[in-house]
Amino acid sequence: VQLQASGGGLVQPGGSLRLSCAASGRTFGTYAMGWFRQAPGTKREFVATISYGGSTYYADSVKGRFTISRENAKNTVFLQMNSLKPEDTAVYYCARARGMAGTSDPQEYTYWGQGTLVTVSS
Repeated sequence: VQLQASGGGLVQPGGSLRLSCAASGRTFGTYAMGWFRQAPGTKREFVATISYGGSTYYADSVKGRFTISRENAKNTVFLQMNSLKPEDTAVYYCARARGMAGTSDPQEYTYWGQGTLVTVSS
């Protein structure tokens, strides 16, 4: 399984970005997916997860601003990020869980993408 994240870039505070993560493999739709992020000098932290059935769960820091979604026919998961803040600056990683249920535990994810950099700055 390979995951390819894209869509990062430089955006001003208050702006929006949409990240995409394309996955290889025929069983994409049967696994939960997640987004994590890591800022310089910090641990990787959970952002959002979506189950195989479409149930979602968010970190408190992004709730109401970020939306995770998936398009199983295209083996792709998205992260729509609105009202971006400087503290959202990080490398964002997509990951595939070992099971169908969404989870915030990074140890429950077996495959990781290479990361895409999001910089929020004026």
